[in-house]
Amino acid sequence: MKILDLLVRVDNAFAFVIKVAVTVLGLFIAFAMVGGILFRTLLGIQVFGLEELVLMAAMWLYMLGAALASRERTHLSADFFQAFSDNKVLHNTMSLIATTLSLLLAVFFVRWSYSIFSWGFEKGQVTPVFSIPQYFSQASLLVASVLLLLYVLRDFVHDVSKLVGKAEAVAH
Repeated sequence: MKILDLLVRVDNAFAFVIKVAVTVLGLFIAFAMVGGILFRTLLGIQVFGLEELVLMAAMWLYMLGAALASRERTHLSADFFQAFSDNKVLHNTMSLIATTLSLLLAVFFVRWSYSIFSWGFEKGQVTPVFSIPQYFSQASLLVASVLLLLYVLRDFVHDVSKLVGKAEAVAH
């Protein structure tokens, strides 16, 4: 039980850091966009490089937000079986099937994002104004895909235990 408690504490701490990062990134994007518009329209000053900073921040914002949605199981889903049936075993079975498919897709997403990240690292491409390496934004895909995989694995274990628990309850 101690390992499970440790994992929960690490997950909660990590989620707190991600929530702070998402908040900071969201505020940065909002203020940078408004600032860029104000400088351009009111002062006639073009702020070079602002778009590349906003793009990098947006990539991290979207990917960390997706990771949080996976953590909290608030991502989009189509649970239409619950509308047609009250059978809990059917609900649990369909949930397990959906989670299994998500697990397979998450593995492909990790492989794909790793290949994008490693390709970007090899090519050494940088942004035009600040020379920020492109792999910095590509890393957001890799981080999000690894987090997605971890949370889908957690959900898979949960769904299997729910289905096995229901089967044991029916057997007794």
